[in-house]
Amino acid sequence: MLHPAPQSFTRIMLMAVILGLVYQVAAPAAAAPPGNALAGRVIVIDPGHGGDDPGTVGCHGIVEKDVAMEISRRVADVFRQAGARVVLTRDGDRETAGPGGSGGERIEAHDLARRVELANKCGAHLFLSIHLNHFSEPDEYGAQVFYQTGSQEGRKLAEAIQAELNKNLVDSGRQALAGDFYVCRNSRMPAVIVEVGFLSHEQESRQLIDPAYQERAARAILRGVVNYFQGGKGEVKQHG
Repeated sequence: MLHPAPQSFTRIMLMAVILGLVYQVAAPAAAAPPGNALAGRVIVIDPGHGGDDPGTVGCHGIVEKDVAMEISRRVADVFRQAGARVVLTRDGDRETAGPGGSGGERIEAHDLARRVELANKCGAHLFLSIHLNHFSEPDEYGAQVFYQTGSQEGRKLAEAIQAELNKNLVDSGRQALAGDFYVCRNSRMPAVIVEVGFLSHEQESRQLIDPAYQERAARAILRGVVNYFQGGKGEVKQHG
């Protein structure tokens, strides 16, 4: 049974709530990059999977390709706000038109070569592939960024994004990791794979479909990219 609080205690609690609300309103928000932070930059954003390839299916039947598309659209929006020219490799389950192409065709599994070709032809400065993770152990959580083994620019980009994801989502202690990935190996610009979180984790899977959480992830990725370029690591290193 609950007992009514004494009047003086009630007043104290009311003042504490009011002060707390005032602090929340007055507390400065995290500084957003200026509107021209990425002016002149071409960024390819690749929503992982799509079409006949659903990617992983996590808790509650959440499908990776759908969440990757939602997050990628938010990433595209905040990058455009920062002055970048954004190219998405797909729009829903349809291809995005590349230079000299019509686009609009349904995506088929294993279309990675087309995505890389699109990035290379449009002279992109960066290639960001957005994915969601999955593991047999349901306790694994947190974002993780991957880059191509041997790519120094890829490593620097991955570390910059990883730091912001750890800071602005959840710090699971994860670090950027190297590996061998088709899209990273064959792109002529720094390229990374951003696994935003684990669909196999009960709580995190719910967060990953929350629009506010997706927006935080998008802005964290943006801040990581801006930090990368401001560190003087933004040269386009096209090769081949």
